[in-house]
Amino acid sequence: MTTVTPREAPVPASPPKPAPPAGAPVRVTGAQSLVRALEAVGCDAVFGIPGGAILPAYDPLLDSESVRHVLVRHEQGAGHAAAGYAQATGKVGVCMATSGPGATNLVTPLADAHMDSVPMVAITGQVARPMIGTDGFQEADISGITMPITKHNMLVTDPAKIPQAIAEAFHLAATGRPGPVLVDIPKDVLQAQTSFAWPPEMHLPGYRPTTRPHGKQVREAARLITSAHRPVLYVGGGVIKSGATAVLRELAELTGAPVVTTLMARGAFPDSHPQHVGMPGMHGTVAAVAAMQKSDLLVALGARFDDRVTGQLSTFAHDAAIVHADIDPAEISKNRRADVPIVGDCTEVIGELIAAVQAELDDGARIDLQEWWSQLSNWCETFPLGYESPSDGSLSPEYVIERIGALAGPDAVYTAGVGQHQMWAAQFIRYEHPRTWINSGGLGTMGFAVPAAMGAKLGRPDATVWAIDGDGCFQMTNQELATCAIEKIPIKVAVINNGNLGMVRQWQNLFYSERYSQTDLGTHTRIPDFVMLAESLGCTGLRCETASEVDAVIGQAMAIEDRPVVIDFVVGKDAQVWPMVAAGTGNDQIMAARGIRPLFEEDET
Repeated sequence: MTTVTPREAPVPASPPKPAPPAGAPVRVTGAQSLVRALEAVGCDAVFGIPGGAILPAYDPLLDSESVRHVLVRHEQGAGHAAAGYAQATGKVGVCMATSGPGATNLVTPLADAHMDSVPMVAITGQVARPMIGTDGFQEADISGITMPITKHNMLVTDPAKIPQAIAEAFHLAATGRPGPVLVDIPKDVLQAQTSFAWPPEMHLPGYRPTTRPHGKQVREAARLITSAHRPVLYVGGGVIKSGATAVLRELAELTGAPVVTTLMARGAFPDSHPQHVGMPGMHGTVAAVAAMQKSDLLVALGARFDDRVTGQLSTFAHDAAIVHADIDPAEISKNRRADVPIVGDCTEVIGELIAAVQAELDDGARIDLQEWWSQLSNWCETFPLGYESPSDGSLSPEYVIERIGALAGPDAVYTAGVGQHQMWAAQFIRYEHPRTWINSGGLGTMGFAVPAAMGAKLGRPDATVWAIDGDGCFQMTNQELATCAIEKIPIKVAVINNGNLGMVRQWQNLFYSERYSQTDLGTHTRIPDFVMLAESLGCTGLRCETASEVDAVIGQAMAIEDRPVVIDFVVGKDAQVWPMVAAGTGNDQIMAARGIRPLFEEDET
């Protein structure tokens, strides 16, 4: 007998579970919490390399639809790429590394970002909590190591606090004086179960950056500006960080004062503007150096009186009163005492200065700088920036860089390594817009250009990005060209190949009796062959050795948009950067073409 089993009634479908309300906690791993937090703060790019301690974070990162990870070839490249991204976009750059050597490889880019006030967050894996302090495999106290070179850093030992740590890190990096923040997370914290809710409550006791300046100080600064006979607006990188370039131009045109832009501020004020007298400093224009040296009032905006600008501090601008505006109170009067100290954000400070100066003018004050401008114009005409073609017929590096700037134009983004090529790029490319010149200023880090260009191009994909590099710098980080090729980040690299460590050789020439110890790189013998190296890394490699080829080769590089391009510009080995204020000397002793020129006769002013 066949038994028929009655058909079971269908089980009604369970009603869908309602989505948790916004901000309600959800159960995740610490690693998932980290990725969700990065998404929530608007991070769209991370440069890094996985390794054991950070590996748990890389699993959920694979599923993120909004965070792009770029697999670099060295953690130093990750850090510089994050800095390039930050400087080109104004957003926080992010890099990631594992514990131990992965984290310590970030020390140089963190120090670099700290010196140049670059907003950056570095996320590092750490050995599991029970292993901390045991000298476990790949353990390093990265929080302790980086304490002097970060704006803040933290070791996250509770997985529930990961969202708070990321929110605080991004806030600290981007506000006040920008800078790098490190977040170190042990592996077991990333693996642990926790809850995620956004936004977290931030707890930053004592962190309240002053953005609005004190009105009395602003009014005193305005009084000094309207009564000065030889004022100079001394513009530093803080103006770009603050987004204050538009109000800077308004202030300059209201006062009629000359403007100098430091190495970190190139592009903050247009080179084409008639009030721009150039870049000051060790290799600045004579007019800019002279203007500061002979001024009776320096209005420093987002600048820090760096030794490369002041030269011998005791002789710097000795007749000038100082108005110093900076968001970091620690910088005020650190190197040069300020007569009028103003703590505040440059946009706020300059905006209030405009109103205060206008009020002074409305009350009858008159600014007469005719005599001052007559002197400035004389310096500009007498000592223009220039160079001579090498007598041996070799290619001039200044000409190469000048033509790149002319053909790529002021809308391109230019990064540079450190050395002679950096100074020539600052001198001979015309900068009209902020965030188009990216270099390592304070730390002077060789190898910066290529990874920084990679980060800048990722952040601004529609911009043409040129890395102006030297043959010494290029050999430190050129492996990131493989990253660019694989990730389809088509940067353009100009290697100014003079066969040696050019700036060191220049100093040996001038101050060490032409004893060229350990500066010949051998690159003029094509070891390595930069064209073949570029091709092996997935790029197009080109070479240029004569002036007649320069424009055509640059045009060829400009036409290639689907892969990185490297041009080996083989230039003469003896070109030097002029003008020059030798280290330890005063700006009165500016050197032009191997001689100390009597630039500042007493009757000139």
